[in-house]
Amino acid sequence: MKYDAIIIGFGKGGKTLAGLLGNKGKKVAVIEESKKMYGGTCINVGCLPTKSLVKNADLAAEIKETDFQKKKTRYRDAIAEKNALTAMLRKKNYDKLASIPTVDIIDGKASFKDAHHVTVQTEEDALTLKGEKIFINTGSIPFVPPIPGVEGNPHVFVSESLLDYEELPQKLTIIGGGFIGLEFAASYAAFGSDVTVIEGAETFIAREDRDLAQNIQESLEKKGVKILVHAKTLKIEEDSVIYSQNGVEETITETKILIATGRKPNSAELKLENAGVKTDERGLIIVDDLMKTNVDHIWAMGDVASVLQFTYISLDDYRIVASQVVDGIQPYKRTDRKNVPNSAFLSPTFSRVGLTEAEAQAQGLDYRIYKMPAAAIPKAQVLKKPIGMLKAMVDNKTNHILGCVLFCEESHEMINIVKLAMDAKLGFEVLRDNIYTHPTMSEGLNDLFTEAFRVQ
Repeated sequence: MKYDAIIIGFGKGGKTLAGLLGNKGKKVAVIEESKKMYGGTCINVGCLPTKSLVKNADLAAEIKETDFQKKKTRYRDAIAEKNALTAMLRKKNYDKLASIPTVDIIDGKASFKDAHHVTVQTEEDALTLKGEKIFINTGSIPFVPPIPGVEGNPHVFVSESLLDYEELPQKLTIIGGGFIGLEFAASYAAFGSDVTVIEGAETFIAREDRDLAQNIQESLEKKGVKILVHAKTLKIEEDSVIYSQNGVEETITETKILIATGRKPNSAELKLENAGVKTDERGLIIVDDLMKTNVDHIWAMGDVASVLQFTYISLDDYRIVASQVVDGIQPYKRTDRKNVPNSAFLSPTFSRVGLTEAEAQAQGLDYRIYKMPAAAIPKAQVLKKPIGMLKAMVDNKTNHILGCVLFCEESHEMINIVKLAMDAKLGFEVLRDNIYTHPTMSEGLNDLFTEAFRVQ
């Protein structure tokens, strides 16, 4: 079978490109290995199901419940709600593409036969497809380090499998102190689990400024999360984790275990070598500024080609690719991409865009700092969530914002306002003097950039 475009992976970038090409009359094949992954990582095992759990965890935290059985019932209801949400979104994504006459959705495992041919192993048969253009959007999968006792252990989970687990763990040990692990830590502690985080690094969330890291750690500890820093997981024995910290060996018993040590590109089984497509040592597909691989008619988008593992980056990669394969779209490339914000839903949410203070110092920039407690925002008091802090770095010469960190309720919405100002190279005064609706968390930007909160 011959196609104008073969898209491997039903992720954000791939599905959007398939819709665009299909609606323009191009014959498109979309290959997806799992029927549970229509729509990609975000709607099925990532952003949306975890945020559904965060919402219900926040509600659970407001109820001072001591009966663990009732907590388990509340958790099961949250899992059921999450499952209904992902099923609805999965069907919506499938139906949207399936309704386009020139788009074929093929269930099966794809691998390259050569640079223009892709083999698809379906449940019934092996198909060979020929594509004039080929796009890879297979995402990422959890990285599981070689810890003794992990393989085949029913007490050990990764993020995807824990999201399907219908029993609230009385005790949960999370190996890995990155933001994925911390989101799970905050949620499961709110549901009522006894949560411990084992982090191997010498400092907690080492990439962030120490004042913010300390603020986040204190917030999590108030929720009951125990954080062990500079601790090494030695092995897992059934439902026990053996670790060492400061030269002392300790054991956590009768626990479920979540491996949250990061993600890796989902490229290993694509047989990219048959097409001559190059990857780096991590399996990340090497692309240029136009998301094109070293093979002229093959592109890659999303987590499989980017260290920025966000669904909105996959969508932005689509924009880059679309500008090359569809007439009339303004040219766009990766170097045109400006400040990329990110958020971790820790309740409150941690959001950042631009530089940290440490990065500004390392670059020798001339800047000043504005910093205020979240409790100073009236809406935070209304919400009864006055936890956290806001911080921004402003260039002393241009008054442009170099970076901003918001650890407060609804910061995932606020950070987008800051990004727009940074992209437009507006002075900080624009945010300081803007008229915001009241009461909102966004109006905290009025106060953050005043002299009252300037760090001398």
